[in-house]
Amino acid sequence: MIHFNDVSFTYGAAEGQLPIRAVNHVSFHIKKGSHVALLGRNGSGKSTIARLINGLLVPDEGSVLVDGMDTTDSLDIFEIRRICGMVFQNPDNQLIGATVADDIAFGPCNLELPIDEVNRRVDEALQKAGLSDLRDRAPHHLSGGQKQKLAIASILAMEPECIILDEATSMLDPMSRRSVMELILELKEKSDISIVQITHHMEEAVLADYIYVISDGRISLEGTPAEVFDQFERVHAEGLSVPTHIEIARRIADRTGMPYRPEEIFSFDGAVSFVRGVVASLSPLKGSTDDQDSSAVPFSCEPIVTESRSFGDGSQEIDRESVIEISNLSFSYTSDTGEPVKALDDISLSVSKGEILGILGHTGSGKSTLIQHINGIIPSKKGTVVVLGRDLSDRKTVRDIRRHVGLLFQYPEDQLFEETVALDIAFAPKQLNRTPEQVERAVLGAAKRLGVDAILHRSPFELSGGQRRRVAIAGVLAAEPDIIMMDEPAAGLDPSGRDELFADLMTLVDEGATLLIVSHDMETMARLCDRILILNNGNVAGCGTPREMTSSAEFLKSVSLDIPSSKQFLNCFVDLFPTLDTNCYTAKEAADALVKAIYRR
Repeated sequence: MIHFNDVSFTYGAAEGQLPIRAVNHVSFHIKKGSHVALLGRNGSGKSTIARLINGLLVPDEGSVLVDGMDTTDSLDIFEIRRICGMVFQNPDNQLIGATVADDIAFGPCNLELPIDEVNRRVDEALQKAGLSDLRDRAPHHLSGGQKQKLAIASILAMEPECIILDEATSMLDPMSRRSVMELILELKEKSDISIVQITHHMEEAVLADYIYVISDGRISLEGTPAEVFDQFERVHAEGLSVPTHIEIARRIADRTGMPYRPEEIFSFDGAVSFVRGVVASLSPLKGSTDDQDSSAVPFSCEPIVTESRSFGDGSQEIDRESVIEISNLSFSYTSDTGEPVKALDDISLSVSKGEILGILGHTGSGKSTLIQHINGIIPSKKGTVVVLGRDLSDRKTVRDIRRHVGLLFQYPEDQLFEETVALDIAFAPKQLNRTPEQVERAVLGAAKRLGVDAILHRSPFELSGGQRRRVAIAGVLAAEPDIIMMDEPAAGLDPSGRDELFADLMTLVDEGATLLIVSHDMETMARLCDRILILNNGNVAGCGTPREMTSSAEFLKSVSLDIPSSKQFLNCFVDLFPTLDTNCYTAKEAADALVKAIYRR
């Protein structure tokens, strides 16, 4: 259905800038009815390839054919875009209706369908996307995740033959992400729809029929998911990750010398079955080589933060200075129908200096609303918010507090506006009346910390979604705030970039900063945070250490979150190893725990 024939594309040079070749002699094809995943680092060319497919961009060299039509042919371009529906990284770029239903109806109306058919498609798309209750809500009143579901529903209502998903699930909670993927795969099976998916979630990539890994505008690796992820050293070298269960099984196979087939450990159940087989085959060794083997097994199963920082212990918490005090905070949005929509309900919270607090919850649970109270973007009308000892109900203090509290929004486009990356990062320190030398030092330091020092001369609007996010974070850090709040900071980042970002953020804590991180990623938050706050429909569902918050899979499921996949994998072996510590949050830690348990059995 889609053919790339020796395609190259270069972004045009603005004044004083060099051309950027994003796609470099790429050839591949996608069969009708297939599901293809495009993986790669931020800036590797994935989004450019997606835009070349439906004619938003046309190649400088080579050709792109969609169902036999050339994307450079102006007579065919509208038919190509009807065939290929695209969901962008930022849903705000494609939401234009006054209500959710209006937005979904826009596409079918432009196809000149009868009104009855338009209404049928709207109702069906609302139901499939789980938005029926929000039918009359204005899109700008939705949370970021709800907007993404609306963008997907708007494309589904047009019933395209191919759906292009450019990080379309990045802002969704785990349960919503699964429901969207189930919906997409169901459409593929029932309607023979082709799917082109750009994602950094490897659990989504394993659902594809075929994978292309893009690196520097070229295809560096390709194959079925089982073939690609079996090369986990190479996948890691490309800045990507491997599904946790596959990596655990591979590490155990390598450590024990047990043979395996890639297809055998490809599924979660298959990986568990393989490891249980390893346990059974090695059980005669128990007691005979215990000391020799266990001494050769490096073992650490504590989260990174709690291993190096004992702040999670309540006896030490009282010795820390409180920098945020929230008491009985409630907040409701006014809907277009006049009915209030409760976003926060009687929230009380204390955050100590130097703490790393993860704020998790389902899409629309109130996470973003909460942190926007902490720097006064939303005034506290019911309840109190005290930051650095100052009550934000006094609006005169808000401007001064914002000098000390940095906020990264869900979408980096919301806070990028200058001509170049350097000027954007420099904006905040300039507003703080820093000297030119201090501004330059702050810009270079923040840019280097976020890995964007090589693109300071470029326009932020030419960058990929992940690169924009890095620039936006650098702009926040350049002001050197005491409290840093980040709303989904890793959304849109490749796995390597995500890990590098959080490693850099940990150094800020060592320098005295306090971090509040909004996320859907329980696995990363459990590894990094001192405490985790879980919101559910505007209420506090739980607050405690990572061990406490990940102890019950049933509880996490009830609040639309996932138990960390490494812990989930280890839970399958507690019947064999009753003393096994399942509080491991990386594949390596989990594999170490299992290997140690196997040889000590």
